[in-house]
Amino acid sequence: MCTQPTPLELASLHAAAFTDQRPWSAAEMQALLSSPHVFVAGLDQGFVMGRTVLDEAELLTIAVDPDHQGHGIGRQLLSAFEDQARARGAIRAFLEVADDNTAARALYGSAGWTESGRRVGYYARHTGDSVDAILLEKQLPLREPSE
Repeated sequence: MCTQPTPLELASLHAAAFTDQRPWSAAEMQALLSSPHVFVAGLDQGFVMGRTVLDEAELLTIAVDPDHQGHGIGRQLLSAFEDQARARGAIRAFLEVADDNTAARALYGSAGWTESGRRVGYYARHTGDSVDAILLEKQLPLREPSE
């Protein structure tokens, strides 16, 4: 995805990355992208979607093709989200992650995100089970010019 990914490409990657829950459809991706507050950073192997409103940003989703997970792509995408959020004026960011998504939780923890809450039973799984959402936040200080 050298150019802006299409809603269909985003939905396809999201479905590949999130096999244990209902993935977002191309129509849902298009609806999100129609907002001037929503932005996407993408690579051929994954993408991150965020939203900024005033001085706050929300990481809506980050998806990496399963064949390319574990190679630092998620970290690159998370960094791109933080950079774009800062560029749009955000000084604080939020996200939610499934309690059982240990790889994502480790990534966010290593990048300085801290737990701020929990939504009990938030994510429905195909098995009929539900999993808590862990709410995370991070301050996004302005970067020094040398960074």
